[in-house]
Amino acid sequence: MKLSFYKYQGAGNDFVLVDNRQSTVNHNDPALIARLCDRRFGIGGDGMMFLQNKEGFDFEMVYYNSDGQPSSMCGNGGRCIVAFAKFLGVIDSETEFLAVDGPHYARISEEGNWVSLQMIDVDTIDRDAEAYVLNTGSPHYVQLTGGLENKNVYHDGQAIRNNDTYKAKGINVNFVEPMEKGGYFVRTFERGVEDETFACGTGVTAVALAMAKHYNQTGHITTPIKALGGHMQIRFDRNGDQFTNIYLEGPATQVFKGEIEI
Repeated sequence: MKLSFYKYQGAGNDFVLVDNRQSTVNHNDPALIARLCDRRFGIGGDGMMFLQNKEGFDFEMVYYNSDGQPSSMCGNGGRCIVAFAKFLGVIDSETEFLAVDGPHYARISEEGNWVSLQMIDVDTIDRDAEAYVLNTGSPHYVQLTGGLENKNVYHDGQAIRNNDTYKAKGINVNFVEPMEKGGYFVRTFERGVEDETFACGTGVTAVALAMAKHYNQTGHITTPIKALGGHMQIRFDRNGDQFTNIYLEGPATQVFKGEIEI
């Protein structure tokens, strides 16, 4: 059968998207998902998503990592599927959809290329030596570092993701460096992809919250983030250990569409 798909990217984090509202695709096939996400033998992407009908919501987001396995929440994927839903005419400027970590509210610009995605509240940030560990829909390790532009993120991130503490369940590893004009430069090694990606939405969200804790920021906070693939910002409120009204904001762009035999 021929599968129609769309390719989207959010700050360089790229995804294969399929309109599965008619339930025509049985996507419980890790080998197929991995082949479609393969950059040499398939379409290529950091992950694959299926937009499906869900009672009580505008749609459901079903997400797989590029290794073909179901994943925890993907923030940039969430922004891209909102843009996809607008393109399909499923939504207009606002939506509430269901993802693996629960309901999400989002707003999208009239042009359809800038998405503000509400993330889950966070009330726990742990420490692992000098690093911060927290869950923003996916588990993240956040480490302040210097010389980030030249850091071997694949080598260092892989070592942390596979150490005795995290090997069994895996963790996403974020290295962060403050920028002179404010905000942070972030590079991320993602589990499931098992490589550095150009951006990670839940990762930059985790960085913003961890840095607010590190620098004792409270109240309403807006944090600019630079990733390899582009710029994003995170807005949130902090009151003690409570992080609420968390929004991941950034671009979401359709790259191309096509068909592939499966």
